[in-house]
Amino acid sequence: MSLINTTPWSLVNHLNRDRNDAIRFLNGVNRAENRWWPKVDIIEEAGNFLVLLDVPGVDPQTIEVTTEANILSVSGKRDGERQGDKTNTHIHERATGEFRRSFRLPEGVDTDAITASGKHGVLEIIVPMKAEVQPRQIPVTH
Repeated sequence: MSLINTTPWSLVNHLNRDRNDAIRFLNGVNRAENRWWPKVDIIEEAGNFLVLLDVPGVDPQTIEVTTEANILSVSGKRDGERQGDKTNTHIHERATGEFRRSFRLPEGVDTDAITASGKHGVLEIIVPMKAEVQPRQIPVTH
C-alpha cells in the first residue's frame, strides 16, 4: 500500500483565488485608478522568510518596501501607456496602475536587516529572523 499526500482543500483555495482575481480584474478594467495585486510566494527558510512578488513591467527603482509595527508593505505602479497611437488597441488584459500588498510579520523578525532586490520581473525580499529566536536542535542523550 502506498500513501498519497493530498490537500483536499487545495482545489477550493485555487478556485477562490481565481474568482477573487477575476472580480478584481472586472472591477478595475474601466476605472481611472486601476489597481492590481501582484502574485506572491512566501517561503520560510532556515533563519529567514523569502517573499517573492511577480512585478513584470515595474521598474525595481520605483517600488517602495516599508515596515511599520510588524507590517511589511510593498507598493508601486505599472504604467500601461505605450508611445504612439492608442486608438488601435484590440485587447487590453494586462493590469496596470498602482498596487499595494501588506503582510503581517511574525514576532522575532529583524526588520532592520530586511533586504529587497528586483530581477527579471520578480521582487525578492529577504526577511531575516533575529538570531535568538531561531529554533535550535537539542540532542537527546541516553
